[in-house]
Amino acid sequence: MASVRIVMRHGEKQDVHFLRDLVRHTGPGRAGVSIEEDPPPLSRYVAGWGRVGDSSVIALDDETHVTVGAAWYRSFTADEPGFAFIDEETPELTVGVVPSRRGQGVGPQLVAAIVERARSQGIPALSLSSLQDAALIELFESCGFHIVGGKGSAVTMKIDLL
Repeated sequence: MASVRIVMRHGEKQDVHFLRDLVRHTGPGRAGVSIEEDPPPLSRYVAGWGRVGDSSVIALDDETHVTVGAAWYRSFTADEPGFAFIDEETPELTVGVVPSRRGQGVGPQLVAAIVERARSQGIPALSLSSLQDAALIELFESCGFHIVGGKGSAVTMKIDLL
């Protein structure tokens, strides 16, 4: 499939509805799953969006200006960790692309944009959780992430930014 031309913009608090929709599609069988029921609750990735340290970028199709994806990060505590928790200084990255635009180069553009944003904000590192899927791992490795652990069918990956 050909790459789609993307325009990036900084995310805003009102983008939380789009982020909430995307978080349902970040893993296998997630479509239709209540984000309140999945342990740890997927809602923690968007609940109260806009708190200190939350940051996002939104991808828009350059021709249609339709929102096609987002990448965002937020920090968690040891008492309430996310799937890719490393420590309280390393925010967790979430990347989502609408199903109809997957495989068109949107994901790598989102990762590059959010990594640059984190770097410009002085964030020392980002982590993420990925399925143990060769294509996904290759995508994140091509963006500078490396595997630092794993559990079950997922791996934890990290990129050092400073």
